[in-house]
Amino acid sequence: MKIKLKQLKDQVLVITGASSGIGLVTARMASKRGARLVLAARSEEALRQLTEEIISAGGEAVYVVADVAKEEDVQRIADRAVEKFGGFDTWVNNAGVSIYGGLQEVSRDDMRKLFETNFWGVTYGSLVAARHLKQRGGAIINVGSTLSDRAIPMQGIYCASKHAVKGFTDSLRMELEAEGAPISVTLVKPSAIDTPYRHHAKNYMDVEPKNPAPVYSPEVVAEVICHSAEIPERDMFAGLGGKLLSAQGYYAPRLTDRFMEKTTIQQQRSDEPKQGNDSGLYDASGSLEERGGHPGYVFKRSIYSKATMHPWLTTALAVGAGIGVAALIRESTSNPLERKVRKVRKALHF
Repeated sequence: MKIKLKQLKDQVLVITGASSGIGLVTARMASKRGARLVLAARSEEALRQLTEEIISAGGEAVYVVADVAKEEDVQRIADRAVEKFGGFDTWVNNAGVSIYGGLQEVSRDDMRKLFETNFWGVTYGSLVAARHLKQRGGAIINVGSTLSDRAIPMQGIYCASKHAVKGFTDSLRMELEAEGAPISVTLVKPSAIDTPYRHHAKNYMDVEPKNPAPVYSPEVVAEVICHSAEIPERDMFAGLGGKLLSAQGYYAPRLTDRFMEKTTIQQQRSDEPKQGNDSGLYDASGSLEERGGHPGYVFKRSIYSKATMHPWLTTALAVGAGIGVAALIRESTSNPLERKVRKVRKALHF
């Protein structure tokens, strides 16, 4: 069966982890584009504030206090969507947590808790969404990570969970396609993103964690998610940094190992002493925070991600620019310098 997704303005979106970071930015962006929203997270106060914000701006939204590690909570999210809007068109599995620390230090209980959220939360959400969307069509969007492809030290159990999410998502996609189900299944793989992620993580280090560069704004990921809600995509990177890391690990895995051993451990250590604010693994954050205050440069957009979302436009611009440059080369021997300059400027503004 051919997959045909609606425009955002005609959709109902379910977003887990909607109270901060990528989920929060995606909710605000999708609402501005006309989508009706079902917002889920553990913090009722944050969800209430966000819902009121969206409604006061003319949008439509409801919220469900839920822990995605509990299958019954995930089912309640779907039930609320059916009750309020008659169903949903896109389900975004975004909720996630991390742990900073060597694998030999991290407790088994903490490892299990992370997997309950990052892996089982995605599993429950995807299966609940698939049952519903088989009847009406739509999209399942799972937020993985560039670390779904390439593991790094000091976030080993997080990397393991994101590898598991990738494996589950790829298998689910194939099974639904084999059935002919009208469901698009997309894995979104963000690069390092400036969200409260590192503040909410369980931290075994003696300093505050930080993101290794390059770091992107959460809007870069939200754009990819909104795009994938309208256009069927297999998987998409958000930010060129993640794509390059994945490629480096694929083509030169041992060299990448050595490089990371010497650089990536230190790159995740800030100069700030540990503050003890790492309860997000077990407790709700309770506040609407989009960003994490990364101390270095943050890319507000990604040309690479824009190009992957609009390949025909990118190709047309490249061809047009090539034609312009070729024309300049042909005429360069006969034209005065001033005319050459004007031609170059014109080509650059194409």
